[in-house]
Amino acid sequence: MPSSIAQALQNIDIATDITEHNVHLETLTPIQRVEWAFKHLPQQAIVSSSFGAQSAVMLHLINNVAPGTPVVLTDTGYLFDETYRFIDQLTSQLDLNLHVYRAEMSAAWQEAKFGKLWESGVDGLQQYNKMNKVEPMQRALKELDVSTWFAGLRRSQSQDRGQLSVLQHTGPQTKVYPIIDQSNKQLHEYLKANQLPYHPMWEQGYVSIGDWHTTRALEAGMSESDTRFFGLKRECGLHEFGDGI
Repeated sequence: MPSSIAQALQNIDIATDITEHNVHLETLTPIQRVEWAFKHLPQQAIVSSSFGAQSAVMLHLINNVAPGTPVVLTDTGYLFDETYRFIDQLTSQLDLNLHVYRAEMSAAWQEAKFGKLWESGVDGLQQYNKMNKVEPMQRALKELDVSTWFAGLRRSQSQDRGQLSVLQHTGPQTKVYPIIDQSNKQLHEYLKANQLPYHPMWEQGYVSIGDWHTTRALEAGMSESDTRFFGLKRECGLHEFGDGI
């Protein structure tokens, strides 16, 4: 059977039986979920990463099962200096196949034209994220011809993510969340067992790390969601649920 036909049939099966597959996947470990996905889901696969606090877990999982899987980073131009150095560190340590995508308009040009959009409430944040996160990722998905998209979302991170399953259909891609049910303790144990680093700002109280202008350290009385985008929203747009992203 030609590979294109086999892939089409495989897609139909996954779409039809996604609930059944999710029931099975809930019983597996993160590494088993990754192995299952590479066996049963169509290729090309990528893993997206913000190179945040515990990102080394997902990158190590994927690279252990399928070395050379493209790692997609959307670079806004406003990441912390520590993040850029962390990207270099993990890329070298894990021999990552890193693909960096950016907005077509530079950060400086955006500020000159629109001002500091992140200071303009929810509407400004949405415009900023669409230009700097969503559009570059959509370009990456198209250029890399992606069918399977791995991401490190976890249910404990926000109320919206609390209802997610291991598999999710989003337009032409099947998204896979291998660590969806993992706690901070479990991620810590994985990092320690595999001699992997946290993001260097973790020890300063940064639990969710994005752009320097919209990221805060966790303080008493705050939830993880409160540390991003001034508490106005949790999602940057890459993982808005129900919009095909």
